[in-house]
Amino acid sequence: MLKSSAFTTAALTALLASSAYADGELNLYSSRHYDTDDKLYGEFEEKTGITINRIEGKADELIARMAAEGKNSPADILVTVDTSRLTRAKNAGILQSIDSEVLEDRIPANLQDSDNQWFGFSQRSRIIFFDKDKVANPPATYADLAAPEYKGMVCIRSSSNTYNQTLLASIITHEGAEAAKTWAQGVVDNMAREPQGGDTDQLRGIVSGECAIAVSNTYYFARANRKDVKGVSDSLDKIGWVFPNQDGYGAHMNLSGAGVAANAPNKENAILFLEYLASDQAQKYFSYGNDEYPAVATVELAESVAKLGDFKGDEVNLSEVAQNLPEAQKIFDEVGWK
Repeated sequence: MLKSSAFTTAALTALLASSAYADGELNLYSSRHYDTDDKLYGEFEEKTGITINRIEGKADELIARMAAEGKNSPADILVTVDTSRLTRAKNAGILQSIDSEVLEDRIPANLQDSDNQWFGFSQRSRIIFFDKDKVANPPATYADLAAPEYKGMVCIRSSSNTYNQTLLASIITHEGAEAAKTWAQGVVDNMAREPQGGDTDQLRGIVSGECAIAVSNTYYFARANRKDVKGVSDSLDKIGWVFPNQDGYGAHMNLSGAGVAANAPNKENAILFLEYLASDQAQKYFSYGNDEYPAVATVELAESVAKLGDFKGDEVNLSEVAQNLPEAQKIFDEVGWK
């Protein structure tokens, strides 16, 4: 699904242990709020001697804050989720292009910004879930979600959700705006209820019987496999899943990524941190700690993720997809996707 890397873990470990970086600080602005990230940061501090100072908040708030701080911003790194937010950060002028042989080698080209202002470090696939008792022939493609036979059956999040924005932008990239608009209108026509809640709430809709079909990122379901998620974990046998478009361009992948701040006071430490996120050990944290797919394909998957099975992921360049985000929002508005 993703390319492998020739850059060895031993080489990266040696780089991290370099005395040239064994002091100083790193100011991290992050909209990720996962316990596993604490382990990531702690290991980086232990390996390098660099102290991480964290500012956490919602992505748009952090982007606005960095823009307002301007040249006086203490931010070295922005970490956030989904291509749409990384693109907003780039367009706001708060990131900078960097050169890193490690990142170029470790991170697949389609998970990098065209100007190297951001890099993806973990992925989630946006797939179709269904009630096994109610749906004998589940949708096999994203296009199928708009088929009349599924009228009144589909639960999916709102058009303001970044995951849906990037999914529609990817459909525009592959099939054009006209086909994407037809699809979006068909999904609206097939909704079981007005969009509400998060991805876990779409899965709960299947369990409650409100929905027969739901769209969600894989890691929400995988998490319910790993630990108790109220309203989902006790009914996993009821839920089936489909990785869409396996005979075509593959299942949509969105990402979690990071970039170096435009005015980073500790730029070298910031680049080293991104290179650390590309290491095998850090990549394994993303899967074992948060049920995601590592960006580096050779890294072992957690059992909760591996249970979902093998699949073909869409390898479209996400930097290209990002260019279609404004058109995606326009289409959502035109078809009345709330």
